[in-house]
Amino acid sequence: MGRRLGQRRLGKPLRAAYLAAMQDPQASPAFILVRPQMGENIGAAARAMLNFGLERLRVVGPRDGWPNPKAVAMASGAGRLLDFAGPYPDVQAAIADCDYVFATTARNRELTKPVMTPERAMEHARALIAAGKRVGVLFGPERAGLENSDLVLANAIVSVPVNPDFPSLNLGQCVLLLGYEWRRQTACVPPEVMAMAGTDFASGIEVEKLGDHFEDRLEAAGFFFPATKAAGMKLVLRNMWSRLHLTRADVQSLHGMLRQIARHLPKDGD
Repeated sequence: MGRRLGQRRLGKPLRAAYLAAMQDPQASPAFILVRPQMGENIGAAARAMLNFGLERLRVVGPRDGWPNPKAVAMASGAGRLLDFAGPYPDVQAAIADCDYVFATTARNRELTKPVMTPERAMEHARALIAAGKRVGVLFGPERAGLENSDLVLANAIVSVPVNPDFPSLNLGQCVLLLGYEWRRQTACVPPEVMAMAGTDFASGIEVEKLGDHFEDRLEAAGFFFPATKAAGMKLVLRNMWSRLHLTRADVQSLHGMLRQIARHLPKDGD
């Protein structure tokens, strides 16, 4: 009964937005649930997304396996979002086709990245998508949120101004907040993004491969020393690549520089 009532109350503007999203699924951000712990929260997230005309749900490494009957039951009329949600093996796979990635977190992190409110983040997302870019939004697991190894893959952080004495947000609530801001935003493109409309930005997988290339060369050069600090040094480098928001031309140039340097370095035994 509740689902039928919800369908009858669906207004013309929301119905039009939903039909547009179905025709062009890339015209909205992908909401990516990273290692969610409860099927009920996945279902609640799906419902929240469909409330605001969002269809692109992706699930990374759900704790209780996939498909999840509790997620299906909670999603109710939004269950079709789960049919194409994955699961994905890791965050890199889930964002491989994204040109720009936001990561939601309620805690201060030592990583240097732009920090935006949900309102500003969804305004920026609309502008990027209007410029032909693909956008992803990462949501962390219920217990502890996203880890630094997840955050380094994002271009910017979304921080909700919540009560500092009780900052924890339910996964479904967080998705609802971002979905609401997405729906509420106008289609106006901010001037700073209009200037980037013709820019061919590197995809997530291209930036990841560049990071791999740099790590290989730096490893061979003995850069990661001492070994006890190697993991942290690599994390800082990965964070730098995602923060720079590189173009495909940038990535190709950096690969070329590394190859040229490698050709002219002395070989072992020389």
